[in-house]
Amino acid sequence: MDRDNIEYLDNFERELRRGSLVLVVLSLLGKPTHGYDLLLRIEAHHVSMDTDTLYPLLRRLEAQEILTSYWDHQTARPRKIYQLTERGKTLAKAMQTTFEKYHHTIKEIIHHD
Repeated sequence: MDRDNIEYLDNFERELRRGSLVLVVLSLLGKPTHGYDLLLRIEAHHVSMDTDTLYPLLRRLEAQEILTSYWDHQTARPRKIYQLTERGKTLAKAMQTTFEKYHHTIKEIIHHD
């Protein structure tokens, strides 16, 4: 593959990742968890995300009342625990349904023969 195609493919992958990060985060917040554990779970699925992306996203979702947080002081180092609100649970399900429909349609287009 030539250099231009590699760059185009890299950009394509970056856009796919950027467009699906909220869905990934909401889907993995089925149970309350702290940010670092969430990051490890995301990486365990081979999705690239760094703390400079995750924590601003979590703050934005909290400001939008899609998730809420509280401090867990039962460990040596307090941790901020994130969990979905009812609105967040509803949104996560709707996003998952939308993604599945879109994914199915794209697969049909790719394999149209």
